[in-house]
Amino acid sequence: MAIELKDLTKRADNYSQWFNDLVVKADLAEQSAVRGCMVIKPYGYAIWEKMQQQLDRMFKETGAQNAYFPLLIPKSFFSREAEHVKGFAKECAVVTHYRLRSSEDGNSVEVDPSAKLEEELIIRPTSETIIWNTYKNWIQSWRDLPLMCNQWCNVMRWEMRTRPFLRTSEFLWQEGHTAHATREEAEEEAKKMLDVYAKFAQEWMAVPVVCGVKSETERFAGALETYTIEAMMQDGKALQSGTSHFLGQNFAKSFDVTFLNKENKPEYVWATSWGVSTRLIGALIMTHSDDNGLVLPPRLAPIQVVVIPIGKGDEQMKAIADKLQPVIEQLRKVGVTVKYDDSDNKRPGFKYADYELKGIPVRIVMGGRDLENNTVEIMRRDTLEKETIGFEGLAEHIVSVLDDMQNNIYKKALDYRDTHIYECNDYEEFKQRVKDGGFFLCHWDGTEETEARIKEETQATIRCVPFGFEQTEGVDMVSGKPAKHRVIIARSY
Repeated sequence: MAIELKDLTKRADNYSQWFNDLVVKADLAEQSAVRGCMVIKPYGYAIWEKMQQQLDRMFKETGAQNAYFPLLIPKSFFSREAEHVKGFAKECAVVTHYRLRSSEDGNSVEVDPSAKLEEELIIRPTSETIIWNTYKNWIQSWRDLPLMCNQWCNVMRWEMRTRPFLRTSEFLWQEGHTAHATREEAEEEAKKMLDVYAKFAQEWMAVPVVCGVKSETERFAGALETYTIEAMMQDGKALQSGTSHFLGQNFAKSFDVTFLNKENKPEYVWATSWGVSTRLIGALIMTHSDDNGLVLPPRLAPIQVVVIPIGKGDEQMKAIADKLQPVIEQLRKVGVTVKYDDSDNKRPGFKYADYELKGIPVRIVMGGRDLENNTVEIMRRDTLEKETIGFEGLAEHIVSVLDDMQNNIYKKALDYRDTHIYECNDYEEFKQRVKDGGFFLCHWDGTEETEARIKEETQATIRCVPFGFEQTEGVDMVSGKPAKHRVIIARSY
């Protein structure tokens, strides 16, 4: 079926619909038969795999090891950590029975009432409780610390309003859970993992982020501190793209996880947890893409180069293939993923539009005249610029173009973000301007009352107390009370 680019909503007309259209038309995902759950299609999953592979390497460099913990968590575990259960109670899916039976008329199935579980099980919304119950058996002495595990898995949070990759009832993620002998080690670990996420976002996703610490209201349920990376989408809204939590000793005390220190005295361990999810694909789409479709940073593109031969007859097509094959082999040898598309069931124009839609970074085209002239046409997806170039040093040139694209895509996103960060000291001005998006640096008095009023009156939230910005004392624009620092306030996904 032909892809009609004209059916892709323009960003300026309806940004939200443009995003939904692009997810489907670029073959990333589609809605499933289960409410709020998506099917991630092979092309979308290939992007996730590249993210996963790089993040996994970065986690292991910090000393983390992969493990796997159960999908189902006894309900009683949640009641052990009061703040944790309060934070997730409304989103939990509960398993109550373990068997079905045929209905009396034989035309359907029903839950067998005699197969009721003695204790109901929660489909994990996050795994702190089951993991800390397990860590109790793994930790006895200071020699067992630090204990650093990560798992790649799915979780279930029963969302009321869902959107592919941004907020779905089931999603894929990784969750790291670490145990330490001292508070200082745990706090350092939480901040270190935030830096890992920021490095990945900026160097691989080409997405600039603001690092900071969440307000008490916005913290992860059960954490003492939540650190965050906040990215700005093209509509000026914030997207929380990764979080790292300093959990203190809350979960250790709830599950009685102690260790004998070097003086042979028992102590509770100190904990962190940290995670990113398939929401990163949503961040990737909304930071870089345009009205023609996806724009993917080369480091995460499943296909980095597509080669399209255009010849008349088998003989010319073979000659073009023979000419291009050494270049393709050179590229693959240095780790560039290349697709050679000589299919004859689609016209060249369709192929161009399709690969633009899917965000393939570099397109190489060679026709009969190029064969005579010993040249190819190269187009880069970020700028849509074309150039005709000879074969001398062609593979090296393409690698250089890919590197330049990665840097250019990041710089474009960074310039956009930086020109949409505003200092604001007037609440009436803020209420008007926040509707159009952007990050607003505003003094905050630190009270939940002020935070709640801003959210209620503007639909904007305090994203974080940002790092990397000069902090000065001032006056809260809402309450008029003294404020120790500025926070970033924005509307968000």
